[in-house]
Amino acid sequence: MSQIKNIIFDLGGVIINLDINKTINEFNKLSNKPFESIYTQLQQTSIFDDFDKGHISESIFFNDLQFALDANITKDNLLLAWNAMLLDFPKRRLDLLQKLKHHYRLFLLSNTNETHITEFESTLFTQHGFKNLESFFETVHYSCRMGKRKPNTDIFMDVLHSNNLNAQETLFIDDSPQHIEGALKTGIQAKLLAKNMEVEELVAELGLIK
Repeated sequence: MSQIKNIIFDLGGVIINLDINKTINEFNKLSNKPFESIYTQLQQTSIFDDFDKGHISESIFFNDLQFALDANITKDNLLLAWNAMLLDFPKRRLDLLQKLKHHYRLFLLSNTNETHITEFESTLFTQHGFKNLESFFETVHYSCRMGKRKPNTDIFMDVLHSNNLNAQETLFIDDSPQHIEGALKTGIQAKLLAKNMEVEELVAELGLIK
């Protein structure tokens, strides 16, 4: 890792805690149809990809979800259920980013949507007083504002080119194996954050703390 000058972080499961089962459970309270089956069926369409790529609006996304759930659900309840997966920002991770900023150029790359951005920025401000994640990264890159998603290589190439980064000098950290594979295809060095490992542990294991 001695040649690393830049680090690109994933968000969910790396910086912010996530629990997708909370969203599944909340949707199951709203409809007699198991959300697990709805999610599987809708994944075969483009609804989730389109929302994460910013190709459809929040209202269209929730209308499609409501139709699939076959239930008369208020917008507020849909919003609460969809956001339930977003948990907290542990202070130790934010402290780690502040420390790493002194030695590396830091970037964020997340598959996300505008609804979740609004929610986790609110959580960040409530918990730690920061309005957004730009306080911790040189630039943040959200799939819904780029029109593309991980693990496709074009999103990684966009981050490299827009920030004038050398792939061989860049490390990507994510908790999804398929995203790691996408980054590796572009020449970026990439490390998987194991499910039972904290990002601080991985950073220390890689010798990135100076």
